[in-house]
Amino acid sequence: MNKFFICVLSALMVTLVTDVSMGQTKMKKEAQKSHALTARATLKTDMRKLWEDHVIWTRNVILCIVDDLPGTDQAVKRLLQNQTDIGNAIKPYYGEAAGNKLTGLLVPHITIAAEVVKAAKSGNNSALDEANKRWYANANEIAVFLNKANSRWPLAEMIQMMDEHLKLTTNEAVQRIKKNYEADVVAYDEVHNEILKMSDMLSSGILNQFPMKPKKDLKKVVAK
Repeated sequence: MNKFFICVLSALMVTLVTDVSMGQTKMKKEAQKSHALTARATLKTDMRKLWEDHVIWTRNVILCIVDDLPGTDQAVKRLLQNQTDIGNAIKPYYGEAAGNKLTGLLVPHITIAAEVVKAAKSGNNSALDEANKRWYANANEIAVFLNKANSRWPLAEMIQMMDEHLKLTTNEAVQRIKKNYEADVVAYDEVHNEILKMSDMLSSGILNQFPMKPKKDLKKVVAK
């Protein structure tokens, strides 16, 4: 009787231990899945914040230049910091040199844009054409860089995305110069909507290229 009882008790204990172990494994997998989903959402949100800053501070600079507002230097400084932040954001995935390279390409994107706005405002068509050529050439360099970093960002799509960004930004500046303020508001909304699509394309490409890589909080990265 005692032996039978001991056997039954042992069997129950084995079953209990097995059930607990299976439960822990299931909980661990669910926790990992939840963490992965949270990480994906965090990357997407943080990437959007960076690129929203990009168009918000670009608009601020456009308004300062076109309307001769005070604070132009400060707005430009903040916008240039955003280019450093964007470069820093890719460093956990592509390395220090790649992040610095992207920032190095984005800085002319901003400085040439200011030349475009100033030339358009003054009506200097020759200066405008020359600045536009350099602006689009720079945009093409950015597209090529992104494609080389991640094949999930097809070159044709990257070029189209960058060209669209420049066209919409130009329209935003032109409408402001013309003092067509209703169209100016519509133009900014178009810029903002396009940059969100662009941001999501970039974050999706990173997540698809590095599905198992720990995702760092971009806010912590750019704060360094």
